[in-house]
Amino acid sequence: MTQLVWNGLFVGSFYTLVALGYSMVYGIIKLLNFAHGDLYMLSAFTGFAILGAFGGVPASMGLLALLAVLLVTMVASGLAGVALERIAYRPLRRAPRLSLLITAVGASFAVEYGMRAVAGADPQVYPVRLGGTAIEVFGARLTLQQLVLVGAAVALMAGLNLLVTRTREGRAMRAIALDPRTSSLMGIDVDAVISRTFFLGSALAGAAGVMAGAYYGKIDFLMGFLIGLKAFTAAVIGGIGNIPGTMLGGLLLGLLESFGTFWLGGEWRDVFTFGVLILFLTVRPTGLLGERVTERV
Repeated sequence: MTQLVWNGLFVGSFYTLVALGYSMVYGIIKLLNFAHGDLYMLSAFTGFAILGAFGGVPASMGLLALLAVLLVTMVASGLAGVALERIAYRPLRRAPRLSLLITAVGASFAVEYGMRAVAGADPQVYPVRLGGTAIEVFGARLTLQQLVLVGAAVALMAGLNLLVTRTREGRAMRAIALDPRTSSLMGIDVDAVISRTFFLGSALAGAAGVMAGAYYGKIDFLMGFLIGLKAFTAAVIGGIGNIPGTMLGGLLLGLLESFGTFWLGGEWRDVFTFGVLILFLTVRPTGLLGERVTERV
């Protein structure tokens, strides 16, 4: 039981980092950025390229090298998210929402198959793989590397929550989420705040991409598709647009997936996950911590 809980929290931390980007963007401009999962994939390949440029990393330095690459990749992923917003979404900001949704799907395919053209269709083996000696805690087997990755994910989540709730930038984000027109009249640079929101959300997805690549040891150009859908599921479970709810939803989805795999078998894992999504959309479409809102005209 303890091992299932730990496995769920570990995987759920990846889901949460990606889901936060979905939730932040939707909370501010009501856009479901379906290309967000592909930024996770793009970041995994960016980390792969950086690590590969040094000809591999000694096992003794694997964790330190990964943390250094993690920071660089987060910046690169954030800039990619800003470029995506500037090129694909900003020109259509006042267009019908369906146009933005179609653009997001098109951007997703462009990133996926652009990476396929660059890196090829075959899966790539990550230059650094996190292993390590396992220790037993209350019956669960944990490694130092897993603890470091979970700790990094928790630190990023806590930092984002503080930024949104305690800083001037966070107040600007919340104001735009409530009413972008009034925020503009009050002197807030709406376009700049939206760009920074894309940067933050994409940087978190970038961190998850490098972590997943190092932990699972294999990456491919379609890896962002499924994680994007699962991150969307996590955001819906917690309440899309609600930061604490999204964190809760990601961890809860990881736990549900861990226990569902144990009960039903690994081949039913994705069926179980999306069955939970359908259940929440039917019973509580606003999510656990989401609130029902009135559509602005």
